[in-house]
Amino acid sequence: MNIRYRLVAGAALGAIALSSASPTIAKPRKHTTAHKRRLADPRDAKIAKLEARVDALTARLDAEETERQSTAQQAQSAQAAAATAQAQAATAQTQATNALAQTQANQVQVAKVENQVPPLEKAIKTGWFANTTISGKSFFNVSNINQKSIDLLGVTTNNAQNGTQAELKRFYIGVDHKFSNVFSANITTDFRYNANGTTKDTLVYVKKAFLQAKLDPALAVRIGAADLPWVPFVEGIYGYRFVENTLIDRTKFGTSSDWGVHVFGTFGNNLVSYQVSAINGAGYKTLARQSDTIDLEGRVSVNPIKPITLAIGGYTGKLSKSAANLPGSATPHTASRFDALAAYTDNRVRAGIEYFAAKNWNTVTSAFSDTSDGWSAFGSFAFTPKILAFGRFDWVKPSRDLNPAIKDNYFNAGVDYKPLPPLDLALVYKRERANHGFLSTSNGTIGGALDGTYDEIGLFGQFSF
Repeated sequence: MNIRYRLVAGAALGAIALSSASPTIAKPRKHTTAHKRRLADPRDAKIAKLEARVDALTARLDAEETERQSTAQQAQSAQAAAATAQAQAATAQTQATNALAQTQANQVQVAKVENQVPPLEKAIKTGWFANTTISGKSFFNVSNINQKSIDLLGVTTNNAQNGTQAELKRFYIGVDHKFSNVFSANITTDFRYNANGTTKDTLVYVKKAFLQAKLDPALAVRIGAADLPWVPFVEGIYGYRFVENTLIDRTKFGTSSDWGVHVFGTFGNNLVSYQVSAINGAGYKTLARQSDTIDLEGRVSVNPIKPITLAIGGYTGKLSKSAANLPGSATPHTASRFDALAAYTDNRVRAGIEYFAAKNWNTVTSAFSDTSDGWSAFGSFAFTPKILAFGRFDWVKPSRDLNPAIKDNYFNAGVDYKPLPPLDLALVYKRERANHGFLSTSNGTIGGALDGTYDEIGLFGQFSF
């Protein structure tokens, strides 16, 4: 292309030169002298100017040609890149199609597996354990005990459990299962019964094991070992069972669970509640056919207003000691007990008083009759939701007829810290004094022929889940 442009430009210059050199009719020039210089021809300047224009045109044509070739090369590169991208896109589409096909195949395989083995979540919702719950509760302490007995001669004897130790007094694990809206079951184990450091036993009891039929809020039936009407009811109002048993449980004039049939319910939007239990009478630690009679325990409680609870209860029976086929099983007396409670509870204040009166509780098989009574006053105050102060005082006459001189005084005081709702940590001081005799309590046998004291200070706690 450049050669063609140059030929054209040369031809143009030749034509111009020929036209300039063509002969014209002119007068002969006169030459003055041979030494005079020849005058400049004005056509030479025109030719030079024309050559310059031709060179400029040629340069511009060369630049346009170069740019055209560069543009063509760029277009070819872009076409090659587009072809490569199109090929890559086709490859990616093929891979995506293959991946989709593999995913669909995997989904089909998973569906087959799910049909054969249900997912865990589905099994949890539909399996036999779908309506099963597991709970636990523990009572523990680290404390120092100082117990003394004084005989009639004034000799003081220190008890074997004195000193500082850690204890696990209770550890319950409960399993509840709901078969339907009517039927359910429970089993609760009770670990660790150490007789206040005097033995090294580690035992497991079944405290509760029952089948329940809840026919109506006013009528539910439990068959087996279950909570009795009085002690668990008072424990719920008292609130510090992990520090000490309630009044009749502490002094062995009652227990918390027994084997039998238990009927209970509520009326009037929980305004009135009741429970009646027909039981063996030996407590949950004993399951044997060693009595030919059934004992009865019952309770009725009312809440005239929400914070106030008023309750009465009673017990009658042979305490599982009436089997006629056992040696020495004559039971001339029937044990009986009357219970009463008045309490006020709200978010900050707990205050209550419990009273009992028993007859022949410890003389069912004796020829002699006896009566007992006692009362307990308790209270607590919440300075904050996490910090509470509490205290309690018990007074008991365990034998008014056979040993009227014996009496028992007990109190505790402490500060409770609740870092979490299911956790209590309490600094506690306890003191018990039994005069003119011995009394079996939850803290051991307290007293002496003349006097006996029990002092304990330490950290008490409970946790539940």
